[in-house]
Amino acid sequence: MRGFVNRTGEFEELNTVLIGEDGDPRVISVCVIAGTAGVGKTSLALRWAYQVRDRFPDGQLYINLRGYDPGEPVTAQEALHRFLVALGVRAHSVPQDPDAAAALYRSRLADRRMLVVLDNAATPDQVRPLLPGSAGCLTVVTSRNRLSSLAVRDGAHRLTLGTLPEPEAVALLRAVTAGYRPEDDEDKLTELARLCARLPLALRIAAERAVSYPHMRLDDLIADLRDESALWDALSTGDDEEAGAVRTVFAWSYRALPEQTARLFRLLGLHPGPEFGLHAAAALAGLPPNRTRQLLDSLVGAHLLEQTAPDRYQFHDLLRAYAADQAQQEEPPEEQQAALRRVLDWYLHTADAAQSWINPAEARLELAPPADGTHPLSFPDYNAAVDWSERDHTNLLQAVRAAASTGQDRLTWQLSAVLSNAQSPSAPVADWLAVGRLGLAAAGRLGDRIAEGQLLTELGMGYTRINRLTESLECHRNALAIWRELGDRLGEAHSLNLIGLAHLRTRRLDDAARHFEQAAAAFQEQDSAHWEATMLSNLASTHYHAGRLPEAADAVRRALAAHRSLDNQRGEGNVLRLMSDLQCERGEVEEAMKSAQAALDIALGLRHHRLEGFWLITLGNAQRAGGRFADALGSYHRSATLHRRLGDRSREALAWHGAGETYRHLGRRAEAADFHRQAAAVHHELGDAWHEALALDGLATALFDEDPEAAHRHWTEALSLLSGYDDPRAVTVRDRIELRATETN
Repeated sequence: MRGFVNRTGEFEELNTVLIGEDGDPRVISVCVIAGTAGVGKTSLALRWAYQVRDRFPDGQLYINLRGYDPGEPVTAQEALHRFLVALGVRAHSVPQDPDAAAALYRSRLADRRMLVVLDNAATPDQVRPLLPGSAGCLTVVTSRNRLSSLAVRDGAHRLTLGTLPEPEAVALLRAVTAGYRPEDDEDKLTELARLCARLPLALRIAAERAVSYPHMRLDDLIADLRDESALWDALSTGDDEEAGAVRTVFAWSYRALPEQTARLFRLLGLHPGPEFGLHAAAALAGLPPNRTRQLLDSLVGAHLLEQTAPDRYQFHDLLRAYAADQAQQEEPPEEQQAALRRVLDWYLHTADAAQSWINPAEARLELAPPADGTHPLSFPDYNAAVDWSERDHTNLLQAVRAAASTGQDRLTWQLSAVLSNAQSPSAPVADWLAVGRLGLAAAGRLGDRIAEGQLLTELGMGYTRINRLTESLECHRNALAIWRELGDRLGEAHSLNLIGLAHLRTRRLDDAARHFEQAAAAFQEQDSAHWEATMLSNLASTHYHAGRLPEAADAVRRALAAHRSLDNQRGEGNVLRLMSDLQCERGEVEEAMKSAQAALDIALGLRHHRLEGFWLITLGNAQRAGGRFADALGSYHRSATLHRRLGDRSREALAWHGAGETYRHLGRRAEAADFHRQAAAVHHELGDAWHEALALDGLATALFDEDPEAAHRHWTEALSLLSGYDDPRAVTVRDRIELRATETN
């Protein structure tokens, strides 16, 4: 491929090479633009994308993969999530499984003509899941790596960018400085370009430095840069001339900063995440936000920092690495530690403030006052807290890792514990589990039994939500032992309740009821009205699953009154879900739909995707009972996609089962059988005999007319699975299946 770089650093003829003379983007489906650090690949790709936007009528997608950032690169799964949301998929409907997300992404692009720009990629594996399958789409990948396997396996065309030719480098300097300085001598500009190794990033920074000193002779600026270059030549091996030139220009520009601005620059290199807000930057510097904003504006003006949104900033990855290096060299270790401690403390206390809105019923940690110079945020309402939690989700996870890597055990466990309750309700629980384990290890090193109990409790709940019930029970039982060892009756009550919920998930109903009753007694001793109401709800659910409907109805009535008196929306929504199930069984279908919709409205108001997904199954069941089959299928589909993203395969399979029942009522038995078959396979894999049996019953019913022999086999297998259950509902289901199985013989 050929082209030329113009005076502002863009590759003009990339247009005709990639698109072709007839304007058809199908000439090339993937192009890799490779080049060394600071060569301007991103600027080129974005400018070109803007110029050819009319060639892609369905739009463009862009993401910085941060492949060479000092922190964690963007994973393909995270990129898929962002792209799918941009393509109109609701955030809570994006599959959590990477293969499923990639398949949905390609299906969304199948009939579109779009440009996809994957910036700053490190490896082919980071890129490959993001390549569209459609011939009408073009993907442009920028990287410092040649990514050769994309050319070999995926047919990518590779364009290697070198430095700017000398005339274009000089033209770039003139373009940036025009109007700000007297016209500089061509030879002097050529010398300045040479010292910048003719790299666009270095040239831009050097030009901005010249603009900042309009009355200083270019000779003097060049002398400063030449002195800086000589210093780096003496310190380096000379193996990487271009990288040395970039670093020389960074140092040259950095040393021209006023001291307070330079200090903020290097301290920002210590921030744990790739992007940060104004108040986090202020915490790092120990300065008031207004003064910090002024300093940040200066760094943006010097091209040492990029502003991404109001009061949001990020570094070019090279500049971030340089800033961190300067912090290591110029800040005493105690100052580095103090700055990192301030920003981690800021995240801890701000997350604690968010928890008070997102999970107000959960006990808040007793935290030491914020570090001096730290001004944590507070939030006016629930939505503001959730907005912040969503925006800073990556930073919060990275804050835990930063605390752990620097040996700050107390901060590590506190950050992980607070984050478990301050996460956005849409955040996948798997994101937190890794840092939760870091927190537990830190608590163990401190010998802090209370902290260990809290982290075990949070980990147990996380494992329950992704159906790792053996690990969940182990965590909760270990936590229960700690609370009993410490004589903490309230902690004991919480663990008893959570063990009961794990038993309820596995349909060990007598064990579940016993644990709920023990927990209820302990909560009553502690005068905890919220949790007493919650125990009523959990007992109601146990009675309902066992088929003890009068007992369930009585508990539902009392639990609903209790939750409403406490203004506990989540509790009220859960009871309304149970009420809908009861109303369905009594044939009160319209009332059941109203109750389920009221529950769902609460989940939507809370932006709580886990509750939304679960309660959609109840709404689908009521809609199906009322003959509103299209609505029911919509509810089940949405529930399944939510649960897939959240990693809850059990409830995803429950949604499939509901879809199978609905298709059977529509007379579409082949589709019904497919959904039941999928549900049975998942429940079998999870070791859930009860729901596997129900799915096999649905499968047998769907197959009965065309294949009675297969139906009989499935009913026989279902009866075998049900043999271990003796509650009233199980007896009723078993009797019904035995009757159907007998009819097939």
